[in-house]
Amino acid sequence: MRANLYVDGFNLYYRALRDTPDRWLDLGRLAHLLLRRHQINRIRYFTAQVISRPDDPTQAQRQQAYLRALETVPDLSIHYGHFLSNAKSRPLATPPPSGSRFVKVLSTEEKGSDVNLASYLLLDGFEGDYELAVVISNDSDLELPIKMVRDRLNLTVGVYDPSGRHSFRLAQATSPSWYRPLRQGPLGASHFPSTLSDGQGVIVKPSSW
Repeated sequence: MRANLYVDGFNLYYRALRDTPDRWLDLGRLAHLLLRRHQINRIRYFTAQVISRPDDPTQAQRQQAYLRALETVPDLSIHYGHFLSNAKSRPLATPPPSGSRFVKVLSTEEKGSDVNLASYLLLDGFEGDYELAVVISNDSDLELPIKMVRDRLNLTVGVYDPSGRHSFRLAQATSPSWYRPLRQGPLGASHFPSTLSDGQGVIVKPSSW
């Protein structure tokens, strides 16, 4: 069966990869391990470019190395949303007896990736680009587009949930197809080599990873 993989990059990172040895993840290898019986037609990876912060000055550099590594994967495309950063006032959980009960925090929000994923999931389905769509995410906002692909286009949609928690809404949306946890075994077996090359030169795995 011809299969497309749709990866919610930040959802995958924060639910399954952050602070683990699996951040240097080869999505091409992972796709073949997860979908052994299927033909991988394309992989779409949805993310946004981060901006380094004072407490993590190499964050953007690490991400750029990873995005370069991903671009070496055949039939993989990267689709970008964007970040919004604003100073917002938030109430303190335990305010002091006197003084302000609020504190200003820097709020950073990633925008667009879920909409982009849903749009391509539907567009590719309309155009007959896949027989099986597989989504890596536990974002319940994807419930409706998954149901539309299932019910209106009569195509099969599966979900690998990276969160370790069961999403009742996504499980319902994919039925009678499948909803599965994304386990550590395939992640650990799907790393890029520590160094690889592209048209710009050598790509080196970040030392902190």
